[in-house]
Amino acid sequence: MQNSFKSKLIKKNSSNHARIMKMTTPHGEVMTPTFMPVGTKAFVNHMTPHDLMHSNSQIILGGNTYHMLCSPGMDVIQAAGGMHSFMHWKQTMLTDSGGFQVFSLSKNSKICKIDAKGAHFKHPISGKIIHLTPETSIQTQKIIGADIIMAFDECTPENGGREAALAAMERTHRWLTESKEIHDQSPHSVYGLKQALFGIIQGGSFADLREASTEFILKMELDGIAIGGEVIGFDMKKTAEVIDWVRPHLPENKIRYTMGVGLHPQDLIDVVAKGIDIFDCVAPTRNARHGSLYHGKIIHENNWIKFENGEENGKIHIKKSIYAKQDQPILENCECYTCKHFTRAYLHFLFKEKSSAYCHLACIHNVHVMQNVCDVMRSMISE
Repeated sequence: MQNSFKSKLIKKNSSNHARIMKMTTPHGEVMTPTFMPVGTKAFVNHMTPHDLMHSNSQIILGGNTYHMLCSPGMDVIQAAGGMHSFMHWKQTMLTDSGGFQVFSLSKNSKICKIDAKGAHFKHPISGKIIHLTPETSIQTQKIIGADIIMAFDECTPENGGREAALAAMERTHRWLTESKEIHDQSPHSVYGLKQALFGIIQGGSFADLREASTEFILKMELDGIAIGGEVIGFDMKKTAEVIDWVRPHLPENKIRYTMGVGLHPQDLIDVVAKGIDIFDCVAPTRNARHGSLYHGKIIHENNWIKFENGEENGKIHIKKSIYAKQDQPILENCECYTCKHFTRAYLHFLFKEKSSAYCHLACIHNVHVMQNVCDVMRSMISE
């Protein structure tokens, strides 16, 4: 085990900004571009570590700081030796700071209140107040023990206009400074393993704010750079525009991470073409659980690739009666466990029965499709 974090540019694509990066962490190497399945509560919904490895997942987002504080608590995580041991994931892990919950839960002042120092959450079960600040967020992530930890931030809302974007950016910068001070005191987890700290560019949909935030983040000399805010991943046209604003300023030797990108396989292709390395989204497993299964094929177009939508505009809705007697896989030539062993008719039956087996098989397929897109992109850049 190499107790360090490094990132190195391996290859750039000739026709766009796509690239391959090698990221070395205490839990192994990661070759980008790659998708991070989301294990918010120390598990990826309906998937085991074995399933994730066989989908070619190299890195996961494991254990959201806020949710881990709520349950099972840091005493349980530390007693288990960290999140890797707790959930038996042996490869690289990134965890987030709780900043998204600052954005989402503060919409209800009875649940979350924000001030200059941080956020004050009411525990959803016990009612106990959880104080999440740059210091407690970093300390919690050191107990979680992820290879990559995030500076505490405030996700920028899109409906607040420039004033809200500026306020969130300034607060994010203050919290980043405090996060880095805490991290620099001991840049390792409580288990002695090196942790990389990433900062998050905010600024909403305003080019000058995004550029100012990028400049601030770069001065902090962090291990990697994320691009955050409500718009990222939600509005892909604006996401691409934001990346174009900041990319000219970004160093080539650091990992670039768009937070929340991955509603559809094409979204990964689009941001990689803009120069992004890693991304995460709950959509593949969430869509799967609700009966929406990715369907399409990868084609070559203009010296790059495209996910050409198949049936039902790229997502089969398996609950429909038309699938009740279809003796074929979800997606022809798909190499996932589900498509190699089960038919649409069987998955339709499992869905109608509300069987947990359906969720397991469906999530395997959707995550495999996302990782296969990444595999093809890496191959194309490499060649």
